[in-house]
Amino acid sequence: MNDELIFSEVNDGIGTIYFNRGNKRNALNYEMWLRIPELVKEFTNNPDVRVIVFRSLDRTAFSAGADISEFKTLRYTAEGADLYNQATLVAERVIMHTPKPTIALIQGFCVGGGCEIALACDFRFSDPNGKFGITPAKLGLVYNLPGTKNLVDLVGPSKAKDILYTGRLLDANEALDIGLIDRVYSSEEVVTKTYEYTKLISQNAQFAVRGSKYVINKVLEGEIEDTEEISQLVLESFETDDYKEGVNAFQNKRKPNFQFS
Repeated sequence: MNDELIFSEVNDGIGTIYFNRGNKRNALNYEMWLRIPELVKEFTNNPDVRVIVFRSLDRTAFSAGADISEFKTLRYTAEGADLYNQATLVAERVIMHTPKPTIALIQGFCVGGGCEIALACDFRFSDPNGKFGITPAKLGLVYNLPGTKNLVDLVGPSKAKDILYTGRLLDANEALDIGLIDRVYSSEEVVTKTYEYTKLISQNAQFAVRGSKYVINKVLEGEIEDTEEISQLVLESFETDDYKEGVNAFQNKRKPNFQFS
């Protein structure tokens, strides 16, 4: 894989995945879709990583969507399109199901596949220049089920239909108003504020954070009854060293020192 297109780094417990194709507004090609799950899995298996951030090195675009040149090459036949679609689905699912919290740090265009990645994350923070859209209707295509479900979960069916039927772009304020994104920070502060937020998460007991993500995902999948697996997860949290540390810290009015494992 060409690391000039997408690469990662770990700093102070935060794993960051960078899109670095600024000359094409970070248009996502097949090679990049294959690389995304590899990087996420590396971070998932790295005990030093507690939160994963997706961002661009180019302030004008998180990602403007698919690499249009591949519509005349890899995606020009049904067989090639299936290979591409499977790669996007794998990347999307790996982002959704990593037990570690994920944040999309968005500057500029977040369209098509870029928006698909952002929606698969737990949180989406944008600057005021954020532009959001999912545009398969403009290409005569049908959007996939996981991406559609993520969209409906965030904005509801009516707003999802608006976004998918029209293919129009939403500015950051409208995206915030309908729940597509979670925060809007100034262009000067969005990076700092995003990483400040990662610290709020990373300082807490990671068993609890990941357990909460697991239970929330089960709710989103339609689970409404308490299962043996979830009940066991709750009980296991009482057996962790972090629980004991949290109780002791609370009783002694000090900041807890969790293990971060």
